[in-house]
Amino acid sequence: MTGSVALVGAGPGAADLLTLRAVRLMEEADVILHDRLVSRDVLSVAGVRPELIDVGKLPGRAEEIQQRIHRLMVSYARAGANVVRLKGGDPMVFGRAGEELVALAEDGIDATVVPGISSAIGLPATLGLPLTLRDVASGFAVITGHRRTGVADLGPYVAVDTLVVLMGIRHRVRLARGLIEAGRQATQPVAFIESGSTPEERVVVSDLASVAAGEVEVRSPAVWVIGDVVGAWEQHRAGVGEPASHELVSLRAAADVRRLAIGSSL
Repeated sequence: MTGSVALVGAGPGAADLLTLRAVRLMEEADVILHDRLVSRDVLSVAGVRPELIDVGKLPGRAEEIQQRIHRLMVSYARAGANVVRLKGGDPMVFGRAGEELVALAEDGIDATVVPGISSAIGLPATLGLPLTLRDVASGFAVITGHRRTGVADLGPYVAVDTLVVLMGIRHRVRLARGLIEAGRQATQPVAFIESGSTPEERVVVSDLASVAAGEVEVRSPAVWVIGDVVGAWEQHRAGVGEPASHELVSLRAAADVRRLAIGSSL
């Protein structure tokens, strides 16, 4: 008898941000194929029953590993196993779940999808950083900073009030320069949320010009938020004296000031 396959969103990092359905399927799974960025805390939810297989992508081997994922899902399902393909964030947001659904269907295997909280919206929310805000931002867009071929046309994103970039840390300088060249204001504030919702969370606040100049050091994984909502968020936190629950590094760089200010609040 053929087993089951579920493409499951692991959320933005913290185990308690998993959905109840994700937890149930992980506990019932015989095998979990998980991405590299799925945290240990999330994997621990599954207990000792399932076999855990790390299928995280490696530089230069993404396509090879993706084909291996397809083969593993099919072979385990045909052997009667309950398979969970566990992806960081939401499986349908830059998670290649669409490709995996097609590959499974071609082999005659049905699959279910369990949504997860995408880091694009979940991590700013945990900080109280709104992507939309009355009189500041009426919309947002989510783009990937990683493309298989070519360079994205950034022109369409200049007019978007808030821009969220996933998988964009490696190419942040090029992306920032491209946005400025396309017409986005160089003075616009930005925030990078590193390892969000985990004990290693760190937030770096700067401006687009400083990123374009290569002056902002950020570690992957991180979500990058660009827009005036970042400035409004800073002003609000400063006004209410809200203590930070994370390490915050401010790189608000005037031309004559290049120093780090690390504190417990904005």
